[in-house]
Amino acid sequence: MFLASKLEAQRYITWDDIKVKSNTIDLTNEKSRKSQGIIVVDQNGNGDSVTVQGAVDMVAVHNSKPVKILIRPGIYREKVFIPASKPFISLIGDEKRARRAIITWNNKASDKDQYGNELGTVNTATVAVESDYFCASGITIENTVIALPQYNDMQAVALRLSGDRAMLYKVRILGSQDTLYDESGSHYFYKCYIRGTVDFICGNARSLFQGCILHSIAEDNIGISGAVAAHQRESPDEDTGFSFVNCKVSGSGSVLLGRAWGEYSRIIYSHCYFDGLITPDGWSDWDLSSRQQHAVFGEYKCSGKGANKQGRVPWAKSFRKAQVQPFLNRKFIGGEQWLRV
Repeated sequence: MFLASKLEAQRYITWDDIKVKSNTIDLTNEKSRKSQGIIVVDQNGNGDSVTVQGAVDMVAVHNSKPVKILIRPGIYREKVFIPASKPFISLIGDEKRARRAIITWNNKASDKDQYGNELGTVNTATVAVESDYFCASGITIENTVIALPQYNDMQAVALRLSGDRAMLYKVRILGSQDTLYDESGSHYFYKCYIRGTVDFICGNARSLFQGCILHSIAEDNIGISGAVAAHQRESPDEDTGFSFVNCKVSGSGSVLLGRAWGEYSRIIYSHCYFDGLITPDGWSDWDLSSRQQHAVFGEYKCSGKGANKQGRVPWAKSFRKAQVQPFLNRKFIGGEQWLRV
């Protein structure tokens, strides 16, 4: 009983989980690395694995201690899968230069698997994480497929998250359509850069995006209706939603702030800065009028040329301070229970 309660008490994420202090460990000493739960990925062969997936495979099933996978600079052309049976894994690069460690692939939904079946959106992810207590910092995750109007099934996920209690810090997530499939769980994105065209943040997670840059690469002349976010909440009983706080929406084309993928979709922007690319209407009911009554879409004290609300859809919410308060900090994701940052 004591051991179980002790393990439970240790299940929170700290700054230490997303950093490797090279001045306190000899990264050339394998024994020293193992003693501190560090696995080094180096594509030149100067580590424990030449691939990121190889490092994940080295982690024990049902591990109960944090494992830091340090990714040395390089372009890692591979798909990475972290199963639910391997919690407490951190992928760590250089938080000052996330471009140095890149995990990249190029699957789209219409691609076929080895048996001739279409992959579908969920299986396109360059990095798929189904485990709890996942962390990442200072890396780039990308899917290089670019959505084009003359092709169907161009969804191409860079990162899919379906585990609970994840934190990403200064991570670059690059793609086009459905770049970040924030599928389920409670997640914290802090100072991340997320790039795409159509619904490039999507899913039914309960996530807080704080101090992030959301960058559109949509183009008005290619016939694609761009949107920053599409949330999939289907019931008022689901405590899910996307909350964007102190973020910046920038880039090209004309984009919506959000689309109602689910009947009770929930997306809130607070204290954000919008460049002029935001369409005047701002929000879409996905051509299902019932979602106008049920979706929780709104903006609170946002600024920039795109924050002009004159042309907004009439069913978007106007929040008062007390109403928006639950979405403004880590309490929205239950962070007091699992974050110590």
